[in-house]
Amino acid sequence: MTVLISAFVLGFVCGLRALLGLAAVSWAASGRQLQLQGTWLSFLGFRFTPYITSLLSLGEIINDKMPKTPSRLVPPQFIARVVMGALTGAAIGLSGGQFIMGIIAGIIGSVVGTLAGAKGRALAAKLFGNDLPAALLEDVIGIALAFVALR
Repeated sequence: MTVLISAFVLGFVCGLRALLGLAAVSWAASGRQLQLQGTWLSFLGFRFTPYITSLLSLGEIINDKMPKTPSRLVPPQFIARVVMGALTGAAIGLSGGQFIMGIIAGIIGSVVGTLAGAKGRALAAKLFGNDLPAALLEDVIGIALAFVALR
């Protein structure tokens, strides 16, 4: 059950920031918290993969604050979040012996995270009177959830 909860939560994180869940899974695989050696996802645990995924995630976090960044609800962004949720769920599931259920939990989490994140950020931006504090709060929530999911 813990595997499915972790996959769902990391999928949710992918709904907030598509690459944040992947970076978290990569760090966990690199530190041997996730046993992915000998699997098709073993590349997530390679020496430089966590740094690359973290750099990409940081780029996404910065890009998210730009005024011309499209909504997460448009098809390309929505699909990217679902794909990343599936990939992180697959990694969690593969490590825990529940591959298919991990993918499903990751996908469901990413859809919920995408929709809830859009609503929550809009509400927070309205409360703050500005989108930037809402976006930063969303970043902090995503990072905290990723840590909790992998503990």
